[in-house]
Amino acid sequence: MQIPLVMTVIGNDRTGLVRSLAGIVAAHGGNWLESRMCRLGGQFAGILRIHVPAENQAALTQALNALQSQGLSVVVHADQAPAEAVAGVGKITALTLVGHDHPGIVRDITSALARHGVNVEELASECVSAPMTGETLFQARVRVRLPEHCRMAALREELENIAADLMVDVSFAELDEQKVGS
Repeated sequence: MQIPLVMTVIGNDRTGLVRSLAGIVAAHGGNWLESRMCRLGGQFAGILRIHVPAENQAALTQALNALQSQGLSVVVHADQAPAEAVAGVGKITALTLVGHDHPGIVRDITSALARHGVNVEELASECVSAPMTGETLFQARVRVRLPEHCRMAALREELENIAADLMVDVSFAELDEQKVGS
């Protein structure tokens, strides 16, 4: 029987780090299903989902914990997603934010999403220099799942009001459910 696991990984970035993780997973008969990994500052951060034979789970976890001696923190969780998340109920929508950087943008936008019952499935953000002025711009790409009861017009209005206060542009794009996982 295959056991689904989700793990988070963080530590000082170095060459070969992902290869080490992949080698440990493979050595324990695991199958690497999906991951999101990146360098943030001088740190490597990632989250990944694997399947591993039940009889190898304890040995895999022990091998991953041994990476702490190399400055890498690995936390392993059983993948027990709520039924509604597994079923994929709701429409997937992309939300893009661009504007002058200042504290509170993510807090204010995600608070509005939460008030409407919207689930943030993926969020990627960065600060970049504006092309003409060199000022710091905040950019975010957010993939959200709108629940069936969500009133899109009300959500859009609230986000546009917040965006106007924050001086941030907000745009929406409905995503093709078939292309989301690829």
